[in-house]
Amino acid sequence: MNTRVLRIELRRSVAPWAGLVVLTTALAFLYLLNGAWWWGTTAWTAQWTSLAMWTRSLLFYLWPVAVGLGALQGLRDHRSKMSELLTSTPRPARHRAALLAGTTALTLASAFALLVLVGGVQVLAHTEYTHLGWLPISLVGAGFLVAGAVLGMGAGRAVPSALTPPALAMTAFVFTALMHMSLGRTDTPTADGFTITEPNRISLLSPEVEEVRSVIITLSASVHIGQTVWLLGMAATGFALLVAVTPRARLTALTPVLASAAIALLVLPSDPRRMYVVDKAAAESVCDGPVCVTKAHQDRLAGLAGPGKEALRLLRTALGAEAPVSVRENTAVLPHGSTPKWSRTTVLLDFDDDIVTAPKGEELTRALVAKGMVPGCSPVGWSSVGGDDIAQTVAAGWVLGDLKRIDGTYSFSGDPLVESRPVWKKLMAMPRPEQVSRINAMRAAALSCEADAFEVLSGGASR
Repeated sequence: MNTRVLRIELRRSVAPWAGLVVLTTALAFLYLLNGAWWWGTTAWTAQWTSLAMWTRSLLFYLWPVAVGLGALQGLRDHRSKMSELLTSTPRPARHRAALLAGTTALTLASAFALLVLVGGVQVLAHTEYTHLGWLPISLVGAGFLVAGAVLGMGAGRAVPSALTPPALAMTAFVFTALMHMSLGRTDTPTADGFTITEPNRISLLSPEVEEVRSVIITLSASVHIGQTVWLLGMAATGFALLVAVTPRARLTALTPVLASAAIALLVLPSDPRRMYVVDKAAAESVCDGPVCVTKAHQDRLAGLAGPGKEALRLLRTALGAEAPVSVRENTAVLPHGSTPKWSRTTVLLDFDDDIVTAPKGEELTRALVAKGMVPGCSPVGWSSVGGDDIAQTVAAGWVLGDLKRIDGTYSFSGDPLVESRPVWKKLMAMPRPEQVSRINAMRAAALSCEADAFEVLSGGASR
């Protein structure tokens, strides 16, 4: 395809409009709507993997749009009543199909690349951690757009009706919705009595990905391979339909998409923990003495090291041999809604936790002391509001010798400091050995999540 032919094809096709629609609607979605893609460490401009995952998540509607616009492009010869004329020319049909598909593929891939570039410029300003592990996620996303458009072209050529483009677009949208909400989800009971929904193997046939929960979570290599096989099958079927002229040839053209779906389902993992996996390079520890963060957040270590070491010293003075000996960023990835797992020897923190991100300096030291005493037992993905926050305020006050509000803590009825004051006074009025016994019982409950830390601390019954 030389430059002159490409310019002519761009002028007479919907390819430029397809690219423009993909780019503008995606940017409008990201910038005009205030969603999870703007919050915390997983913002779409915070890290490279988050950028790739959030832009891939937009394919829940961009992919149906590409399929519909591809079908509209496939109707061009039928609308111009040139089908019979073109079949009588000596130029092979595959050449014309390649020109048609290649032009649209180029514009769609370029639009998706520009979308990633807009976010990438901002990521460079927000993180010191650079890597190429995000690239396969974005490449497969661009491939889905191209394959969807080519499949739509083939379907438009095979079924030349004005209803074909909207019907295909709606079918593709229903497919992505069902893969995300019902057909692609499996209900799984947990040992804690909760029922969680997790993606199953079929959901990976959708171009969309799960909502970004952590910067160290990425898609596994088997997912990339299986999805690549699937999108290549879609593209092959679309191209075969573009060149097919007989009903038998059109029926045969369905073979690649069916075969690729079967092969992809054999390659794609069935266990959710093998679909979304920990990026070992991003999760690698970067330490300053006993204080460690992941490589993805290495720029935060300088501000955390001093308060972290001071918090460990204060905890050692208060708890003796029972005190934790290190502060680390939590890299455990648990299902949404499950009970968190805590360590007795390590203060585990999450940079999306308000109690850690809100305070600075001495206030951060108090917050880390609070996390070391009462890490919090709210199910993964839920907000911690109420008893744990009050227990953290009292426990940190006991270690530091004064009761102060901890930034980032909340209560259902108002300021945790107000609710914690009666418990604090009652605790401090006890003899020292009884205080230590009460604190140890509270910490045991807080670390195991088998009892309510605040009720244990205040002398009430455990749940």
